[in-house]
Amino acid sequence: MLHFYRLNDKSFEYCFNIETTGQLSAQELEILKWLLTETFEPQKFSNKNFLKASNPEYSQQIIELGPRLNFETAYSSNAVSICKNCGLLKVTRLERSRRHLVKYGPECKDIDACRQEFIGKNHDRMTECVYDNPLTSFETGITASGVYEIKLLEEGSSALKEINTSLGLGFDAWDIDFYCNLFVNYFKRNPTSVECYQLSQANSEHSRHWFFKGRMVIDGMVQDKTLMQIIKSTLDANPSNSIIAFKDNSGAIEGYDIETIYPSSCSAGSPFVKQRRKYHIIFTAETHNFPSGVAPFPGAETGTGGRIRDVQATGRGGLVVAGTAGYATGNLNIEGYDIPGQDKSFIYPGNLASPLKIMIEQSNGASDYGNKFGEPLIQGFTRTYGAKMPDGDRREWIKPIMFTGGVGQLDSM
Repeated sequence: MLHFYRLNDKSFEYCFNIETTGQLSAQELEILKWLLTETFEPQKFSNKNFLKASNPEYSQQIIELGPRLNFETAYSSNAVSICKNCGLLKVTRLERSRRHLVKYGPECKDIDACRQEFIGKNHDRMTECVYDNPLTSFETGITASGVYEIKLLEEGSSALKEINTSLGLGFDAWDIDFYCNLFVNYFKRNPTSVECYQLSQANSEHSRHWFFKGRMVIDGMVQDKTLMQIIKSTLDANPSNSIIAFKDNSGAIEGYDIETIYPSSCSAGSPFVKQRRKYHIIFTAETHNFPSGVAPFPGAETGTGGRIRDVQATGRGGLVVAGTAGYATGNLNIEGYDIPGQDKSFIYPGNLASPLKIMIEQSNGASDYGNKFGEPLIQGFTRTYGAKMPDGDRREWIKPIMFTGGVGQLDSM
């Protein structure tokens, strides 16, 4: 494995960890260095690290943080693609880690505790880990468990209940009875662990909307419409200029005749020519709240990316135009900047990032993904709120809101 370093400032540098299928030639190494070097500061790039701790056991430490090794990041996928386009076919993975020179002051009485505090504030524990030593391989040494059968025929529903708990499948009592009957009496065989997991995902509320499509009973009276039917009734009553609604994961309204450029042939390479075409207008939006609370940057990235995908998958294919975003969190508690009304005694869940980190990183994540697709973020909002009511109740966006919306266009032909 190759290592290159790029100094960012006196206490921070990037380390590029590069896996190859063989030794690179001198020319290939020069091309790789050219790709990784900061254009205007070549003196800050080297195959040797810049940061060194003068007293690693006490007052100074090098802490290296990087992506988990068991999956390739989007950064690596892009970097490897660029390398291949430059003729560096031997590069198979390229991950970037961050090396921090941490200096502990006299207020730090416990080095290990201070180290863990720094790590907790500067890495995403869901997607990143600490590199105690320079990487020699991306191999984790972890072997995935194999597919196995769930002993329904032999043990009955208790076997499915056990895997439901151990894998967190989210089956309720009705699900367990239904799947037990399906496999035991209809298929007459045991399901596999993969089948159970797939059923959990495909038949989840997220995918099937059991709640919104289920029967509603209010004060003992079964309603004649489901929540989904009530929501759709507005379209049925007044479709107006709607072209697409409640399908394709986005909506489209009647557009306009415009003059644009279009390939003169769709079956071969051809010049662009001016054409008159009708483009409809696409609107779509979604939230990605809890993931953005657990891992703000990738959570917001995924929210924006999923919404961009919905625009592009509308009809036979839509075109991205612009995006919007909104973020709502609890009290930011910015150090050295007191905001009236913030209660610093509030305790936040340990499985979520702090409101300040969420606000900063989900904004960065949403913009980052849009930038990679060429979609500008043209407007948005931010809100923070956290207060104790006169009756003692606490009102706050503890689970954040990460809203992402987009505008696109759809060729009517």
